[in-house]
Amino acid sequence: MEMPEERSRVIESAKAGDLSAFEQVMREHERLVLMTALRLLGRLEDAQDASQEVFLRLYRNLSKVETPTLAAWLYRVTVNVCHDLRRKPAPTAGIEDVPEPVAADPDPQRLTTEAERRRALTLSLRVLSEKERAAVVLRDLEGLSTDEVARILGSSEATVRSQVSKARVKIREFLERYFRRRT
Repeated sequence: MEMPEERSRVIESAKAGDLSAFEQVMREHERLVLMTALRLLGRLEDAQDASQEVFLRLYRNLSKVETPTLAAWLYRVTVNVCHDLRRKPAPTAGIEDVPEPVAADPDPQRLTTEAERRRALTLSLRVLSEKERAAVVLRDLEGLSTDEVARILGSSEATVRSQVSKARVKIREFLERYFRRRT
């Protein structure tokens, strides 16, 4: 992992127009952006489109982004781009159709159980409002603090706590119904 001063130097080089430095910044943050978009949108193809748009916006606005807040800026833009994309009609394929990497010595039962849990979580995110989904994805799945989520979403910590709490209740209720039907 790079030291903070090295990371800052790379970002400053990218701001100065160094394309290889910008590519390094993209590589460093592509997983963060793609996974957040995938969790918000539920489809790999849409998440890839969103990621591409996020990095295009980063390229256009890099000179305006403060180096220490780059990750927060990326989260915020990712949430905004995903909200824009969700307004389009939803295709039929979803995140559950994305194949997972296969382990060297796969345990079929474990793989099936993990795939079922991923599918259930993905489906449960669909029952949430956009604001609840963004809050719970950033807080619970991305592991950000309530303060960070509030700053990214432009709301208060109390609002984020409320959205996350409501989302957790909805997810729990959905999962209880989902697994009750499966047994």
